Amino acid sequence: MNSALDIDAIDWAKGAGLLPAIVQDAVGGRVLMLGYMNREALEQTLSSRRVTFYSRSRETLWTKGESSGNGLDLVDVVIDCDRDTLLVLAHPQGPTCHRQTDTCFDPTPEPLMAELGRLDALIAQRVRDRPEGSYTTRLIEQGALRVAQKVGEEGVETALAGAAQSTEQLIGEAADLVYHLGVLMHVRGSSLADVLTRLRERRREP
Repeated sequence: MNSALDIDAIDWAKGAGLLPAIVQDAVGGRVLMLGYMNREALEQTLSSRRVTFYSRSRETLWTKGESSGNGLDLVDVVIDCDRDTLLVLAHPQGPTCHRQTDTCFDPTPEPLMAELGRLDALIAQRVRDRPEGSYTTRLIEQGALRVAQKVGEEGVETALAGAAQSTEQLIGEAADLVYHLGVLMHVRGSSLADVLTRLRERRREP
């Protein structure tokens, strides 16, 4: 969370007390939606950690997901250089758009690195729902030890591909490794997002 956010520094007057709030997936990087916030909506967002907007049509506050269940868990809020637009980083809890699409801007190209966030979310869903016939379900039900063994096997296969096989084979083995590593992280109660967070922390270290 950006503890340096100064609500009083925001230029509330420019938009007559109402500012556009761009919501971005904190992991995948996709732009999810555009809403509007007044000061009260922003304060409630910061205190509840659930993204809350001001409805211009109903002239009242509304928290994303209060009826659909597809809420937005707050990660951070920053203001732009003109102090009249908010960028909200959040973890979406289900489809963001009322059309049941991930974002309100579908169909649209998405950042390539968003695939990592999509994979992480899919594995989490498999862990939670255990759908029949899913390879991930079968793998999870074999336990953490077996998943760890699979990560080891895929790691060896990736190394061998890197040493003696084609680049295309290396890419394929690396993809298998990332997937199995993601499953292991979730089986152990963590996620690929936690790995990315650790990498970010290391980048910021002196």
